[in-house]
Amino acid sequence: MKVIIDRFEENFAVCEKENGEMINIENIKLPMHAKEEDILTVDGNLISIDEKCTKARKEKINKLAEDLCE
Repeated sequence: MKVIIDRFEENFAVCEKENGEMINIENIKLPMHAKEEDILTVDGNLISIDEKCTKARKEKINKLAEDLCE
């Protein structure tokens, strides 16, 4: 399952699933350098940052923002 870190609250990362549902993941279960807007792959107890998807999403958002400024 893929989720996006929306924000951090207390000891949890509030994450959005692909279907729009929000879930909380304990900070201690996240990779050490996880940050807001990172896309995570959750496979049972294994959670990793999907660097490729995170980069592609950021590039898409930046392109949309540039298009708005033109």
